[in-house]
Amino acid sequence: MNIYVGNLSFNTDEQSLGDHFSQFGDVQSVRIVTDRETGRPRGFGFVEMATAEAGQKAIDTLNGQDFMGRELNINEAKPREAMGNRGGGGRGRY
Repeated sequence: MNIYVGNLSFNTDEQSLGDHFSQFGDVQSVRIVTDRETGRPRGFGFVEMATAEAGQKAIDTLNGQDFMGRELNINEAKPREAMGNRGGGGRGRY
């Protein structure tokens, strides 16, 4: 299960976030999203848990809880939309 983790402290690193989630089961991967230009954390990331049960338990327990001075916003990550149909209002090629 892929989990969105929002409102992260800018001091959070992937190791500490993974350790925090590991109490609920096997953590497959952790990624903290960074700004492309500055390389600084953007305050959210993703944790992939090995099973849906472990992921749901982590969501139920950690959502709204304090971690490194911030109240976490946690829910199941939604799949990224396809890049081809994003609107934009421009005219298509003929």
